[in-house]
Amino acid sequence: MVPFWCLRILAGVILLFVVMPVAGKSSKVVMSWKNPAYVRTKPFSRVLALGLSDKARIRADFEDALAAQLAETGVETIPGNTILLRPEGNHLDLQYLRTQVRENNLDAVVVSRLIKVDHTVTSVPGTAYVPPPLPYYGTFYGYYGAVYPVVYTPGYLKEEKKVRIETSLYVISSGEGELVWTGITDTFNPTDVNKAIDRLVKLVVKQMRSDGAF
Repeated sequence: MVPFWCLRILAGVILLFVVMPVAGKSSKVVMSWKNPAYVRTKPFSRVLALGLSDKARIRADFEDALAAQLAETGVETIPGNTILLRPEGNHLDLQYLRTQVRENNLDAVVVSRLIKVDHTVTSVPGTAYVPPPLPYYGTFYGYYGAVYPVVYTPGYLKEEKKVRIETSLYVISSGEGELVWTGITDTFNPTDVNKAIDRLVKLVVKQMRSDGAF
């Protein structure tokens, strides 16, 4: 039987980080959950940082940033790109993943994947024209002062982009992998990949620590 955590980690390889053509100008935690049944008896020793994506460069940048941020908590972290070979395509080699986890003495995995990207376009109407009391048009300056703001404040379209990411923490020292924590974040109107990654990993690790999961 295929372990649940292996499927969770690998099944989204072709999905993640359409997020990362871009970086968030603002990000927030939508929800987070910590497994109430999980009791940590000792600190994590070696943690794997994973991003699920078919875009190798973006995936590597994300994993490096996530590993660096996790390392600031005092644990040894390993970016997935340093120990996992992930060829193009959607073939899942679960046994290879299990072997790498075992041989690298990993006891936890933090993995992120893209859930969805929403695009919305809102029509912002121009300024409504309400004429002032007559005789506003009796002089040139009266006319010009009343009409100018209306002429030069037309309506426009406002485009917004929201990127939703799911991040989960699994303890895998037990063998099959136990879900300890999961969180969902939204990034709004992203514009730069490196800034988006940096903002996201800081937000996620901060929330994990706040929830007592790390």
